[in-house]
Amino acid sequence: MTNQNVIVSDPRSGFDSSVFSFSPAVPGPLPPPGRFIAVPAKKSFKNIESAAGDHRITALLDSMRASSPPRRSSETENLKSWIVHHPSALDMFEEIISASKGKQIIMFLDYDGTLSPIVDDPDKAFMTAEMREAVRDTAKYFPTAIVSGRCRAKVFNFVKLSELYYAGSHGMDIKAPAKGRKHRNGNNQTVLCQPAREFLPMIDEVYKSLVEKTKSIPGAKVENNKFCLSVHFRRVEEKRWTELAEQVKSVTKEYPKLRLTQGRKVLEIRPSIKWDKGKALEFLLESLGYANSNDVLPIYIGDDRTDEDAFKVLRDRGQGFGILVSKAPKETNASYSLQEPLEVMYFLNRLVEWKRSSLQRYQRK
Repeated sequence: MTNQNVIVSDPRSGFDSSVFSFSPAVPGPLPPPGRFIAVPAKKSFKNIESAAGDHRITALLDSMRASSPPRRSSETENLKSWIVHHPSALDMFEEIISASKGKQIIMFLDYDGTLSPIVDDPDKAFMTAEMREAVRDTAKYFPTAIVSGRCRAKVFNFVKLSELYYAGSHGMDIKAPAKGRKHRNGNNQTVLCQPAREFLPMIDEVYKSLVEKTKSIPGAKVENNKFCLSVHFRRVEEKRWTELAEQVKSVTKEYPKLRLTQGRKVLEIRPSIKWDKGKALEFLLESLGYANSNDVLPIYIGDDRTDEDAFKVLRDRGQGFGILVSKAPKETNASYSLQEPLEVMYFLNRLVEWKRSSLQRYQRK
């Protein structure tokens, strides 16, 4: 598929009827027999609704706590045994390079927690100059995309590299380099994909409501990422999480076309369409001319739950590798791991060095 200034809005996808599921709350003791007999039916129904709402809040709180720190794959599994199944991408570098023989490597990179450290203030998640240079060098040799939950414009302002592909809002806002080099299909036109464009007025409306609802909770921050919203609670005292969860749920329940998901100490509100970072990865591969090709090796590096959608796509395709950035064992579809952004930079630099050496050997022949 070759796209030239295409805006994708697929009505066939419709809305995803599934919503973010939380661990079910444990029900309390049953009321004594006959307790509801004297209560009119209408009031009884309201009591049931209220109880269900309480359980949903409890489940949301459980999920918030479980992700802080991120959920481990099991209580007894330690990092050493986990590494056996998800070895370091640095230790297994030669194996990765061997799998790329005769194939075009395409790099997909998350931003927060991957290229920059996770920080309390999301507006200060700056990448180092050394990391920027590593990403710039990577893009010289391989098509490279930043895939983030952040608004595309915000990610670009952090990265400041015009030669990259940017997929913001969990892949719901994709743009290619305006002056991109010609890759496989010779197409250097800007590719634009915005499958959730119709949700923009609704997102803005919900953003205003969330800002108003959460302004009394110290540390809470609502970030407008254009096609989705992020409610950061990294700086919120845990004793206020219940209040924050209630406020967020009170807003989102009025918008059934939006769904609530969760990342690392952040609640995210997104359109209920069948689109995520995995879909963005597939779209970019198709745009680059590698939709059904065996001559490509996609490598996706990310640290968040939302990156699992992309890891799963690569595993299901049986093509390419997912690399999870984490110091703790977590359930993941990734093949390899790296512990922190510094190791991501080492991996990118090593990839660049290998490519340069390969080209030099080829030129000497």
